[in-house]
Amino acid sequence: MRRRTLVILAAVTALAGLGGCGDGGGGDATPGAAPSSAAAYPVTVGAVTLDKRPERIISLSPTATEMLFAIGAGKQVVAVDDQSTFPPEAPKSALSGFKPNAEAIAAYNPDLVVISNDIDKIAGALKALKIPVYLGAAASTLDDSYRQLADLGALTGHGAEAAAVVRQLTDDIAKLVKDLPPRPKKLTYYYELDPTLYTVTSKTFVGSLFAMAGLVNVADAADRAGTGYPQLNAEALVKANPDMIFLADTKCCQQSAATVRARAGWAGITAVRTGQVVTLDDDIASRWGPRVVELVRSIVDAVAKAPA
Repeated sequence: MRRRTLVILAAVTALAGLGGCGDGGGGDATPGAAPSSAAAYPVTVGAVTLDKRPERIISLSPTATEMLFAIGAGKQVVAVDDQSTFPPEAPKSALSGFKPNAEAIAAYNPDLVVISNDIDKIAGALKALKIPVYLGAAASTLDDSYRQLADLGALTGHGAEAAAVVRQLTDDIAKLVKDLPPRPKKLTYYYELDPTLYTVTSKTFVGSLFAMAGLVNVADAADRAGTGYPQLNAEALVKANPDMIFLADTKCCQQSAATVRARAGWAGITAVRTGQVVTLDDDIASRWGPRVVELVRSIVDAVAKAPA
C-alpha cells in the first residue's frame, strides 16, 4: 500500500503545480543575473532570494536531485532525501521528503533547501528558521521541467549549464519524436502505476509524453474526477483492449509481461497477445528531470517496434 500512497501524493502535487508554486520557485530569475561561476548575487527566483551562491544545498526531491547534478551543482549538495536514487554519488541521507522534519534539515546548516511539495507546511517552518526554500512542484508539461532547470541554474550559479541541459533535452526529444514512422491509425495504450490499476491520463506530465509519440490513452474517459490519476477496474480495461501496455511498477511491485499475462482475462488483450507489454524503470518513469529523455526513448522505441 506504500506505493498507492506515493501515487496519490503524486496526483496531489501534480494538481498543485497547476496553480503556481507557493513559497518557492516557478518564477523568472532576476533580470541581468549572470550565468555560471560569474553569476551576480543577489539572485531572485519567485519568492526565493539568495544573497550569495549556495554551498550547502539540501534536496528533498529525487527529481531536483537529478536536476542539480545535471547542471553541475552537485558539489554544492550536502544531503539528499532517502528517495533520491540517482545519480549514485548524491549524498543520500535519512531525510524524508514525505515526512520532512525542519529540525533535522536545519542540522545540516543548509543555505538552500529544494522541495517538490509543501507537506506539513515545511516551507514555512524552514523560512521561520531563516532557511531559503525553493519549491519545484510536479511538472505538468515539459516546459515546467525546463523552467525548473532554469530556476535551479539561476539560484545555484549554473545558469549557462542549465540552459545547455534544456537545449540538449529539447533537441533529443524533438529528434526522437520526429524519427517515428507515420501510422495509418493511432495506437492506444494503458500506463500502469501499480497493480491496483492506478494510471495517468493525457493531462499529466507523463501522459503528455505519450501524446507526443502519437498514442491515445484508454484511461482518459475514466477520469471523471479530473485528477489525472484515476483507478481503473479490470473489466473496463480488458474491454478497452489497449494496443500497448507500459508498466511503471516493475521495481516497486515486481510486475512484468508474465505477471500481466497471468491476470484473469488479460491474456486476450491486444497488447498482451502481441507482446506489446513494455517494462519501464519506475524511477525514470516517475520523475520529470533530465532523464525524461530516456522515458521518451523507451516510448518511441516501443512504438516503432509495434505491429502496424
